[in-house]
Amino acid sequence: MLADRTRPAPVDVSGRAGVGLDEVVQEAANLTRVDRKYLVDRHLAESFLTLLPASFRVLTIDGRRTTSYSSVYFDTARLDACRDHVQRRRRRWKVRSRMYVEDRLCRFEVKTRDGRGVTQKQVAASHPDQHGLLGSDEAAFVTGTLRDHGVDVDVATLAPSMRVDYQRLTLADTAAALRVTLDWGVECSLDGGRVWVDEDWVLVETKGGLRPSPADALLGSLGARPRSFSKYVSAASLLREDIPDNDVRRLRGRQLHLQEAIA
Repeated sequence: MLADRTRPAPVDVSGRAGVGLDEVVQEAANLTRVDRKYLVDRHLAESFLTLLPASFRVLTIDGRRTTSYSSVYFDTARLDACRDHVQRRRRRWKVRSRMYVEDRLCRFEVKTRDGRGVTQKQVAASHPDQHGLLGSDEAAFVTGTLRDHGVDVDVATLAPSMRVDYQRLTLADTAAALRVTLDWGVECSLDGGRVWVDEDWVLVETKGGLRPSPADALLGSLGARPRSFSKYVSAASLLREDIPDNDVRRLRGRQLHLQEAIA
């Protein structure tokens, strides 16, 4: 049973129109996209949503406007996926099992990134009881997907490495094929240690094409700047001394907090 980590949304979207899951899924059928991430304080996030065009509607499922996510990442013993990200390797990859907690919907996801900065995400349905497990069906899916994207990884070397839990609010401009997500209550667990994002900070992510979207322009006008930020990689770099990432370490004590494993 997944723990209840529900926390109230840090922003108010009560006056914004909703959009159904089917319409958002249809818009997201082509999952080739560029993701841009911004770590902002709650006040900037509130200003951003106030100014965001009304064409961005809030994803609403059974009257619920937020969703709890629980992800288990798979990596090698050396955390090669983390290292590829830190070293800015041309071809990067991530493998994870993701659970949409309230809906008991589970799927396996493989994300790859090419030299243009384009992210491709392939997904396969998985049974909720398989969350966090790499069964034979999941392993076959991962093997084929990585191979098709030119990534040479032996799936037999992958094991669960980190659990990441958070809440997400999604807004979509379906006519323009643009999305914005806001994540809060982020908690990451690895090897008995824990990293979490401060409650006064929100991770905003825009999902669109190669060119920055109007949402990116709005964030820039408010003083936010995109940054390379991965929940998985950021937490790993703080909890594992062998994963260097000086940019993330500068966030410790303000945006990010750390509780190391008890020896």
